Amino acid sequence: MKHEHKLSQEQQQEAAHQSQQQAGQEFATAEELLRFDAAQTIVPQQVEQRLKRSSADLPPPRRSWWKNLFGK
Repeated sequence: MKHEHKLSQEQQQEAAHQSQQQAGQEFATAEELLRFDAAQTIVPQQVEQRLKRSSADLPPPRRSWWKNLFGK
C-alpha cells in the first residue's frame, strides 16, 4: 500500500520560496559561490572536532622566503 504525504499550504509556500530563491542566485566568481555554500552548510560536530585535532598536530608555518630575504 502506498503512503502519500501531503504538505500543508504553509510548507508548500516555504518550499516554493526556497526553490525560487536558490534558482535565482547568481555569483560573479566561484569563490563567491563557495563562500555562500560554506555559510549554508552545517559541519557536524564530530567532523569539526576531528579537524581541530588534526590541525593541532601540524607544524607551525615556516617563515616566508621574502621575510628571510628582507629581514622582516
